[in-house]
Order: sequence, then structure tokens, then C-alpha cells
Amino acid sequence: MISVKHISKKFGKLEVLKDFSLEFELGNSYAIMGPNGSGKTTLIKTVLGMVIPDQGEILVKGVSVKGNHQYRSLIGYMPQIGRYPANMKIGQLFSMMKDMRPEIKVYDTELVEQFELEGMKDKALGTLSGGTRQKVSAALAFLFNPDILILDEPTAGLDPIAVEILKKKIKKEREEGKLILITSHILSDLEELTNRAIYLFEGEVFFADTIESLKEITDEDRFSPAIARLMQWTLKKNTAKKSMSHV
Repeated sequence: MISVKHISKKFGKLEVLKDFSLEFELGNSYAIMGPNGSGKTTLIKTVLGMVIPDQGEILVKGVSVKGNHQYRSLIGYMPQIGRYPANMKIGQLFSMMKDMRPEIKVYDTELVEQFELEGMKDKALGTLSGGTRQKVSAALAFLFNPDILILDEPTAGLDPIAVEILKKKIKKEREEGKLILITSHILSDLEELTNRAIYLFEGEVFFADTIESLKEITDEDRFSPAIARLMQWTLKKNTAKKSMSHV
């Protein structure tokens, strides 16, 4: 569904993505992980077309995204922090988004209903709490029933009831064959919601396989200790690399 082929990206002298390739397939949910500065956000923005790679290409359904904006209609994106016009009302935002996609006639309003956003449609976006803005972002991501969902820290700021509602929705969409990419610092969420893991370190892919495979190679029964072991390995690799550079 999404093929990342030999992607490289620099910002000035800083090489953020270093010539790597990945495949993301329908019916799978991917945990995209790595320490701060590892390239997670740049990878996501490159897939979304918000960052243009210096080298390599991205294909969606076998078609290059370069100069092609149509593929974005296949993606539902939930940002970590939704930024909306402060004076615009919730109802106006949803109406505007629907007007931008006139070809869509049937909407997925499950989260709109379960988050009770219809009753808040006259509230200005600038007056909303962080948690309510997250609900709005989540509902918008699923609204057009996209084949691909990219969710950046989706449960951050949500109350426990809303977290469970969103988790249930994500699981349902994966079971229906969607492709889902999730970044989160909450490892328990990733273990519950994903079946494959991508671990980036200093712009390179350090691990890309199933979560079961991750547990097997780290000799851990649980996801969180397995990730901790992976982090230890990357730190050792980095220390060794720095030692060699001084030789």
C-alpha cells in the first residue's frame, strides 16, 4: 500500500533520514517508535507530502506521490496537536472539511457520535480543552473512511473513557483491513493497537518486523521490556560508533 524507497532527508547539515526503505501493508497496524530526533516525525511528514525528500520516493498503491496530491484523499491524519482557527465553531469545521471533499457522500460519524461532538457544534475551537480538540482531530481523521490512518500520539490528553472509545475504533478499522500507522510514547497502547513495529534510530531503521518477532529476538515476553532492550542495543551501537570515530 505504501512503499518507502531509499528515502534520505537533510535539514542543513543534519541528516534526519538516511537512505532507508520500508513497506506498509493493508490490514496491519504499525508502531513507529524511536527516541527524540530519530526521524519519526520527518518520516510521517514525508508520507503526508509535507516534507519533500532529498533522495528516494514514496509510492502509494504503486503510484509515486511526487507531484500527486490525489493520494492524500486515501489518508486520515490525526496530528499530535490539532491547530484550528480559534473563532471557527466545531460544526463549521466539519462542514468546511465536507465541502472540500464533495465526492464523498457517506461519512463515518461513529466517533462524532460517541464523543458527543454534535452537541458541541456551536462551540468555538479556541475555547476547547486539549482533550476535546483531540476528540475533534480523531473524528476528522476517520470521517471520510480512509484506507490509511496516520495517528500521532492519538490517546494523549484524552480522558479514560475517550481513550477506550478511540482504541476500540482503531482495532475495528484494522480488522476491516485498513493500514494504520501510530506513534506514541505510551507503550501499552502500542502493544494493544499494533501488530508490527518500526524502530528508528538516528535516521535509520534499526528494527522492522512483527511485535512477536521483536519479543523473540529480545527474549522478552512483554512489549515494554522488549522495547527497552532495543533501546539499550541502539545506545550501545551509538557508543561503539563514537568510540571508533575517535580512534
